[in-house]
Amino acid sequence: PTIEQVLKENPNAKICLVDHQQTSQMNPSINPDNVVGVIDHHALQSKTIVTDRPIYIDIRPWGSMSTIIAHTFLTHHKRPSIKVAGMLLCAILSDTLNLQGPTTTEWDRLMVAVLAEIAQVDDIQFLASQQFKAKSKELAGLSAHGLVNGDQKSFSFKTETFDGDVGFAVVETTDDAVIIDRLDELLPEIVACKKEKGLSALFLAVVNIVSLKGSLLLCGPTEQSLAKAAFPDCKLNEGSTLMDLGKRVSRKKDYIPAITQAIKGGWVKPINRGQSVVDIASLGKLEVDPLDPYQKVVRKGSSLAPKAPLNVVG
Repeated sequence: PTIEQVLKENPNAKICLVDHQQTSQMNPSINPDNVVGVIDHHALQSKTIVTDRPIYIDIRPWGSMSTIIAHTFLTHHKRPSIKVAGMLLCAILSDTLNLQGPTTTEWDRLMVAVLAEIAQVDDIQFLASQQFKAKSKELAGLSAHGLVNGDQKSFSFKTETFDGDVGFAVVETTDDAVIIDRLDELLPEIVACKKEKGLSALFLAVVNIVSLKGSLLLCGPTEQSLAKAAFPDCKLNEGSTLMDLGKRVSRKKDYIPAITQAIKGGWVKPINRGQSVVDIASLGKLEVDPLDPYQKVVRKGSSLAPKAPLNVVG
């Protein structure tokens, strides 16, 4: 059952947040007063949940929240079922990019070995490759709205020179070219999402989880300015809408720390806001595509949408 279904049947159910502790990432159906625990592996930054009473907290600088849960099983002398072990194993492989990502720790490697034995997985590399292929196939079929909003987090900053929220979305795929080829479709959607959520800036990073390289989509002058300040050694394309991030692939370790340092270092938001000055009423409406079997959400009627080329018959 979904969390909405659980809370509908039992509105006072006790909740433990996993893999996040920011109120901006909480499911809106959750009452913060019913949160009794947090298990996470992210930094305590902006909008961290505040409670009226002490709660259980387990935050460790490991590569995956599922590593923490697997470790907790073992320290409590409990053996997860085959299905639970398989689920935790896949989550760790995803979070750590098959143990190749920069956030990977020895604890992640140890728990992967233990979970693979419990889940009866003989070939971890094959499992990871199949998992990444399936994920990439699903992403390729998502709308621009789905890609921009699928894995997006926001971070609040307040300095002498800047006060606002910065959004950062990530798409991890085995074929980054398929996503980047949709640049003209994605950039307007980033602007629309930024405007709708009241963000000062919004980035979308496309990460190739095979070659371990990243690219950053820049939808306007604010994003271009902040990206240059955060990643001064990275090159831009001719239109300054795409930045080559090289081997930077982790939002937690590579992206947000650099952006945080740039903002705290005195970065000033440029006066020119580009397309972000568009009126919110002109952003169109989000609709479910009736022809899509997965009920893909698409934006219709936006003034930012790229215009189709005219077919001239001479």
